[in-house]
Amino acid sequence: MRIIGTAGHVDHGKSTLVTALTGVDPDRLKEEKAREMTIDLGFASLTLPNGESMGIIDVPGHRDFIGNMLSGIGGIDAVLLIIAADEGVSAQTREHLAILDLLDIQKGFVVLTKIDLVSEPEWIDLVELEAQEVLANTSLKDAKILRVSAITGEGISELLQALQELLQDLPPKADLNRPRLPVDRVFSLTGFGTIVTGTLLDGSFAIGDEIVCMPDGKPGRIRGLQNHKHKLQKIAPGHRTAININGLDKEDIKRGDVITKPGTYTPTTRLDAHFRLIHDASKPLKHNTEVKVFIGSAETSARLRLLGTEKLKQGESAFIQLKLDNPIIAARGDHYVLRLPSPAETIGGGVIIDPHPSRFYRRFDEDNLTRLQELHAGNESDLLVQALRILGIATGSEIVQKSGLSENVVRNLLQNLVEEDRVFVLRASPTLNKTRLTLKENWQDLQYKAIEYITDFHQRQPLKAGITRENLRASLKLHQNNFDLIIEHLARQGDIKLMGHLIKHHDHSVVFTGEQEKQIAPLMAKFKSQPYAPPDRAETLNYIDETLLDGLIGSGRLVAVSENILLTPDTLKEMQDWVAATIKTNGSLTMAEFRDHYQNSRKYAQAILEYMDSLGFTIRKGDIRTLRIVQ
Repeated sequence: MRIIGTAGHVDHGKSTLVTALTGVDPDRLKEEKAREMTIDLGFASLTLPNGESMGIIDVPGHRDFIGNMLSGIGGIDAVLLIIAADEGVSAQTREHLAILDLLDIQKGFVVLTKIDLVSEPEWIDLVELEAQEVLANTSLKDAKILRVSAITGEGISELLQALQELLQDLPPKADLNRPRLPVDRVFSLTGFGTIVTGTLLDGSFAIGDEIVCMPDGKPGRIRGLQNHKHKLQKIAPGHRTAININGLDKEDIKRGDVITKPGTYTPTTRLDAHFRLIHDASKPLKHNTEVKVFIGSAETSARLRLLGTEKLKQGESAFIQLKLDNPIIAARGDHYVLRLPSPAETIGGGVIIDPHPSRFYRRFDEDNLTRLQELHAGNESDLLVQALRILGIATGSEIVQKSGLSENVVRNLLQNLVEEDRVFVLRASPTLNKTRLTLKENWQDLQYKAIEYITDFHQRQPLKAGITRENLRASLKLHQNNFDLIIEHLARQGDIKLMGHLIKHHDHSVVFTGEQEKQIAPLMAKFKSQPYAPPDRAETLNYIDETLLDGLIGSGRLVAVSENILLTPDTLKEMQDWVAATIKTNGSLTMAEFRDHYQNSRKYAQAILEYMDSLGFTIRKGDIRTLRIVQ
């Protein structure tokens, strides 16, 4: 079902026309009926001459309720710009038209209402000429102008026929498989619970779907779906949608929230965007201006940073970055409108380029301005490459969110880019549940940096076995999951070797000089003469320094079974063999039995047995040890 919205000055007959077309008064509130003025959004449905149904959103025309108008107008397919024939173009006609132009709404009609109040046809001709003048250079410059009286019915049938023809030419709404419903109304009904309404974008919902209310992330489940009181099992994008939600109270949701599926969208408090200052703005735009941002049904205050220019004159465009006071949900390609808070005034708007910029940029950074220009003008492949360049390493879903492209488009583009050797796939290991992707140039850079850091470490610390995983990760400034994937790839390629928490270059080995071997010899003789109770770490450092000790451990000539206790590999192997044989014979082993057999102290026995436990060689229960794997 297509959706058409109204727009225009207060008291120009928008709601009256909706009633004439549908038989439904869109004014719901008592205050609206008492004041005979639309205050909030109104909704109705219309059956066209061919039997097709469409929805209508009626918006308030008074300037005090522009916020309400903006919360409903963004999701429409076409518009009826209402101008009263007896008054002509007025202040809110111009402001509403500017908003429609900023939102790039290109389909619709100008409807001259109240023609029954005008006795001179020449006057209506003048009003029509005036309308054509204000439409020029806007997204509605090609809109037809129709003359209607909601009171006498003159022109109503022609308007219905025109709407039918207009809707037949509209392409279907894209289903990107990531549904979002910007909430424009929330209420509760006895026996049903919480109900929200809005225009569904970017995907479909079905009864039973798990949902979240963003930006807070509160979970719920879809209990029921309706489109203009028609119950549905599933609803497609582009439809007016009412959702009955289980698990959320009315107080949990507000206008401006977004209902979506878990893991689909991420809240943001920063936006990169392209902006145009309208010709009718009262003054040029300065950097760091406080503004109100209207996007979807959300409204929040923000601070505007002008990029690449000191000041923006009326009618000019620029890239901007918005720092929002409150988190919202936005996607690349979303249109938005900016207003000044005081005195209230619509000043411009444009398109979101990046809903999740990584940082604040220097205002005149040429590289960033080039990036924004490419994102603004790029084709789908360019957008995906730019998204990956910004993300560095990412999952498919992260690329979808960053690029604003559909899952199918991203999947097909990635396949082509992988085949062209422009994107590298970091395959998930059994311990990591998601495959990640990166640009080939980024992968080559990461490989080079990782090998460079490891090689440099070996040059600085030649007697150490390797660099710790955490030190290398910190040097590369990578998220843990991404780091693990990269290290596993490098190990599979044979570039590096993994040794527990240490990483070394594949051809690195610890080599002692002749002089160092002379220093080590007395210590190793001591280990040979008393293998079961050899020197502890403190005693060892009486023979050699820390550097040589690190070299002995790194080369495997000594094993650190604890922070203080060291053994030769041969002694450790002998002890493991004896422990295995004893447990197989007796069924278990105590620390006292181990200590008595090797005639050493509790300090040694405890450290050695706990080391065997840490290897998974033995299992300790109280003071009893058994074998984990029978050997």
